Amino acid sequence: MANKKGNLMNTIPRNLDGTHLRIGIVQARFTNEVGSAMLEAAAAKLHELGVKDENITAATVPGALEIPLVLQSMAGTQQFDALIAIGCVIRGETYHFELVSNESASGITRTVLDYSIPIANAVLTTENDEQAHARIIEKAREAAIAAVECGNLVNLLLGEQDD
Repeated sequence: MANKKGNLMNTIPRNLDGTHLRIGIVQARFTNEVGSAMLEAAAAKLHELGVKDENITAATVPGALEIPLVLQSMAGTQQFDALIAIGCVIRGETYHFELVSNESASGITRTVLDYSIPIANAVLTTENDEQAHARIIEKAREAAIAAVECGNLVNLLLGEQDD
């Protein structure tokens, strides 16, 4: 069915204006050099997208397994439009890598669905330090963009968008 403009569907445009958004970030400290650099890159991109310093709240946790709990706590406050998870899990010689990677991702996804809040998952899972360092900037910037875009989209769909 065509709309008034002759298009076959209504398409919601992408909105990367972060001016009115409140973003929470949870960073795992276990690979702190990587996590700290990712936090800095994500915050810089959020600023580029118009998110104000006073609307960015960052918390750190010991490791990737603790990220979902703090994301869940932040989501429960209903003070954030979107969240970002930052960290790095580097493969070792044991099964621990799979456990941490899978459970962290599962907890993040569960929080997204339980609280209907966008969470950009920027927890790197790499084979080694070199791969982690190569992905810091790009992954952090992508997470910031996803948080702003999805924060705006969910707010629009829920009728909470500022005009």
